[in-house]
Amino acid sequence: MRIDELLMKKAIELAVSAVEHGNEPFGAVLVKDNEIVYTNENQIYTATDPTFHAEVGLIRNFCNETHIVDLHEYTLYSSCEPCFMCCGAMVWTKLGRLVYGASDIDLCNLLGEDGSRCSQIVFENSSFKPEVTAGILRDESLQVLASYFSHNTKG
Repeated sequence: MRIDELLMKKAIELAVSAVEHGNEPFGAVLVKDNEIVYTNENQIYTATDPTFHAEVGLIRNFCNETHIVDLHEYTLYSSCEPCFMCCGAMVWTKLGRLVYGASDIDLCNLLGEDGSRCSQIVFENSSFKPEVTAGILRDESLQVLASYFSHNTKG
């Protein structure tokens, strides 16, 4: 199994853990030199904070704890394509690379909504553009999303 797949598997495990903790199924892993340095899961319900997405929560906590605000040497793995807010945080911190499983369009198809290419739209219109790798373990990510959103609405 390739390194991207191994690290995406961890992000998907965090998405499952988020559901077990009462949140929506999204997980994120921050990596430097192929080593996990920080993880986070969606906490919008348990933290009573609709902005506490897996990715932006990870960035907020990691930067606060380490005093590192330039992430150009880091890769963030996300179980699902990050939203506009989370992509904005990646631009502000100069994230080097984003890897995600399911796309926002995949997620929105499950919800009966129109989706968008959040990362592409934000990054193309920003001064800093992280490298993006999409669709890693997409089917596994979609299974977790479909399982949750077949019984729950999006927060």
